[in-house]
Amino acid sequence: MIRTKWSRPALITRYTLLLVFVVIFLMPIYVVLVTSFKSPAEVSVPDMWSLPHHLSFDNFIKAWDQPAIHHGLLNSILIAGTSAIVSSFLGAANGFVLSKWRFPGADWVFPLILFGMFIPYQAIIIPMTQFYNDVGLWGNGEATGGLLALILTHIIYGLPITTLIFRSYYAGVPDTIFDSSQMDGAGMLRSFWHIALPLAIPGFAVSIIWQFTSAWNDFLFGLVLTTDTSSWPVTIGLNNIAGVQTIPFGQAMAAALIASLPTLVVYIILGRFFMRGLMAGALKG
Repeated sequence: MIRTKWSRPALITRYTLLLVFVVIFLMPIYVVLVTSFKSPAEVSVPDMWSLPHHLSFDNFIKAWDQPAIHHGLLNSILIAGTSAIVSSFLGAANGFVLSKWRFPGADWVFPLILFGMFIPYQAIIIPMTQFYNDVGLWGNGEATGGLLALILTHIIYGLPITTLIFRSYYAGVPDTIFDSSQMDGAGMLRSFWHIALPLAIPGFAVSIIWQFTSAWNDFLFGLVLTTDTSSWPVTIGLNNIAGVQTIPFGQAMAAALIASLPTLVVYIILGRFFMRGLMAGALKG
């Protein structure tokens, strides 16, 4: 490994620039935090940088009392959690087969799956909604307000990236491990279930964090595929808070902070595995 020796002025310049970038990145987070804990009377645009005179949870209470936030939060947890787990498991199966089992056409299957990563949402939104309406998952005959259609959409749209993650991860696992299991009488499914899945915990961390965040931040699918306000994800609820003529900045900031907590919890739980997955090559290749 080649190490570059930095001069003292170069190091000072380097860390100064990094500090400036960190401050710029943290400025919006600071505004969200201080505005959320201000009383409604203290919230104003000119004083957005000032600290609250005393901590107030009124904005959080008012934000949580809105159905679009607390119902939307539960809907988003259901959508993002289900789609992240299912698409990660299916991606693990795809990645294992494509990396350890050579079959006719394998060189074409993987690029075709990856092609799904480059299809923009806008290109398929109309035929997709028409298809869901025809099969009864969206529209007049859909009882769950489009939640099932939304979950299926995120699962399918997540398969290309989860397949890439696990194929790259399993490519770094020695073939001798699976050859030994086959010599002991284990078939492909047993090798996948008892050997490949336990080895891929770091890959699952990368995949679940990626998919959960992607589904959680989605706005377009949530807007189009949900048929009533009770099935809105939290991103639609946040947009409606900021969409009225008089914007309650305190409530909007508090709601944004509430909406960000589940993704932070997921990363805190899986963060140590996430770094292991990156270092093991889960996003390489």
